Amino acid sequence: MLLFVGLGNPGARHAQNRHNIGFMAVEAIARRYVFAPSRARFQSRASEGQIAGERIILLEPQTFMNESGRAVQEAARFYRIALEDIIVFHDELDLAPGKLRVKIGGGNAGHNGLRSITAHMGNDYKRVRLGIGHPGDKSLVYSYVLSDFGRGEEAWVEALCKASADEIPLLVRGDDAHFQSKVHLAMEAAGLTEVNRVGARQ
Repeated sequence: MLLFVGLGNPGARHAQNRHNIGFMAVEAIARRYVFAPSRARFQSRASEGQIAGERIILLEPQTFMNESGRAVQEAARFYRIALEDIIVFHDELDLAPGKLRVKIGGGNAGHNGLRSITAHMGNDYKRVRLGIGHPGDKSLVYSYVLSDFGRGEEAWVEALCKASADEIPLLVRGDDAHFQSKVHLAMEAAGLTEVNRVGARQ
């Protein structure tokens, strides 16, 4: 059993924020495969399904980003899911828009959702880092991540989430490198590799 955690903030006003691309990614997975309707559990929206013969729990914590670890810990305890079987999908400022990287452990780079999960669970969980670009000035980061994706960014956001969902069986099987490369190939095929470093500013 694997626990897929999408990070974001709850509520309609945050739904299209850059900070919510983790939610968008796991929602694309739920649409791509046969998952039960989500329901309120573990201070989250949670759903169950199967991918590549593996039971998957999809989790979208509703605690707000900086308390995500409480929800993840509650779900992991209930299902007795080990830290190495938790995969967190989150926005990454230090990757260009439309890029994706997979890593285990490492620093949290100021990401409050990751910091909360690490505080509650430990650090050695897998992260799927979804690039949103950097605004270029540290003082602009807060407003940047809590702003909606612009119209010019919608194509790559949708393509990245779709490609991640399409290739997710590779990640389920532990083939992280192949998963990462296949997603990038899909983005190239869609002509979405040359995305502005800071996205489409409004």
